[in-house]
Amino acid sequence: ADVRLERRFVPQSCPRAVRPGDFVRYHYLGSFPDGTRFDSSYDRGSTFNVFVGKGQLIAGMDKALVGMCVNERRFVKIPPKLAYGSEGVPGVIPPNAVLHFDVLLIDLWNLEDEVQVQTYFKPEKCPRTVQVSDFVRYHYNGTFLDGTLFDSSHNRMRTYDTYVGIGWLIPGMDQGLLGTCVGEKRIITIPPFLAYGEEGDGKDIPGQASLVFDVALLDLHNPKDGIAIENQHVPESCERRSQTGDFLRYHYNGTLLDGTLFDSSYSRNHTYDTYVGKGYVIAGMDEGLLGVCTGEKRRIIIPPHLGYGEEGRGKIPGSAVLVFDIHVVDFHNPSDSVGITVNYKPSNCTVLSKKGDYLKYHYNASLQDGTLLDSTHSLGKTYNIVLGSGQVVVGMDMGLQDMCVGERRTVVIPPHLGYGEDGVEGEVPGSAVLVFDIELLELVSGLPEGYMFVWNGEVSPNLFEEIDQNHDGEVLLEEFSEYIQAQVDSGKGKLAPGFDFEKIVKNMFTNQDRDGNGKVTAEEFKLKDQEAKEEHDEL
Repeated sequence: ADVRLERRFVPQSCPRAVRPGDFVRYHYLGSFPDGTRFDSSYDRGSTFNVFVGKGQLIAGMDKALVGMCVNERRFVKIPPKLAYGSEGVPGVIPPNAVLHFDVLLIDLWNLEDEVQVQTYFKPEKCPRTVQVSDFVRYHYNGTFLDGTLFDSSHNRMRTYDTYVGIGWLIPGMDQGLLGTCVGEKRIITIPPFLAYGEEGDGKDIPGQASLVFDVALLDLHNPKDGIAIENQHVPESCERRSQTGDFLRYHYNGTLLDGTLFDSSYSRNHTYDTYVGKGYVIAGMDEGLLGVCTGEKRRIIIPPHLGYGEEGRGKIPGSAVLVFDIHVVDFHNPSDSVGITVNYKPSNCTVLSKKGDYLKYHYNASLQDGTLLDSTHSLGKTYNIVLGSGQVVVGMDMGLQDMCVGERRTVVIPPHLGYGEDGVEGEVPGSAVLVFDIELLELVSGLPEGYMFVWNGEVSPNLFEEIDQNHDGEVLLEEFSEYIQAQVDSGKGKLAPGFDFEKIVKNMFTNQDRDGNGKVTAEEFKLKDQEAKEEHDEL
């Protein structure tokens, strides 16, 4: 009689079957034909672990196990001559006993085995794979060969982070992770002698167990990495590149290597504004923002030691590589002055604008990225100011100097000479560089500094009498105003251009009305006349 087998359950997939020389771990129930049980591995709470075909088992069992798959269940009848024969085992198995075994195969490996890797998903792009001494972040499910889960990073809701190839992991894992791309998923099968060996890990992993890790690689860097820059778009004209100490305004999307978005300036609808090269941002960003042009788009890949380190921050896990897609909106340096480019100058350009002149000009105002802020053309009328009188931002007062009628220029104004850090609510962003395209249409020469009115000819010696039309020895604002108006109308006198007539006249009258009673007397007037001869010009 030979061993009789009944295959009670055979799994659908059977990648490997027991051959002589293999090592197996299995559970069994041993009973006699009448159903009396004489032994059970289940009672001991551990599998029976043994080499097959090396005489370590009764002959019938050595035969019965061959060809079995993991998770297969066999019912085996073994005659005495292939079991304990006529001797039996005193006190346990009587002589000439037929033995019945109900066997479930849990694990199977061979001393010749190596780590097995099966990739079941690979991303299209794989710029870099895991090498020895790299640091990785991955998720995994750890199971035994029979599919029982013993550990999972997913359950802990955090990746497993480690160096590869330097002994921080079991040898099979050190080996099985090599060559993996970020985004790749692979199954790594490890025999026990490259895992936890004969002893197991003392917790969930028993001795002599094969391990199966289903791994998804999320992140990969090396401590020697610097930042990596991928230029995506560089504007054709780039007259200036950012340097240490410059102030930048940029938009960004921040993602992890697996594409997870952790932050975006676009979602806040506001640029990120900072000095570069000064330690105000993470080290990798400080470096990655140098040498950019206005309008440039680039991708900056930052390893964790130049990012948020082992601790991470907010939505950024520890030891994470960061990917920033940035778009530079503008930049300037606090030492910048106004930039003036003359685009057109008429051939006859002798009268140049100066402080006090009344100017009428057209302009288009935009940001450095070309966003139009404002235009006089759309209003259909010029913008009119007295130059140097604080009616426009400092940079504009500077940019309109020494300009002749018909001239066109582009004036670039840094924020410290424009609208500053605050900008103008709803119109000009804070810290923005402004670009004005200007055309000067009209220029009325102003008076010398400090003067509101000048005589074109000689001054009448009987000035007070001329002003005091009703000859009551007092000049009222009304009389004064009429007189000045008459002088201007007749061309004998000239008012500072660009100011309100009534305001100027009132200002001049108040200067004369020493005691502030609303009337100017001859005494008050004379006093003024005696202060200095040239004061006539100012009246």
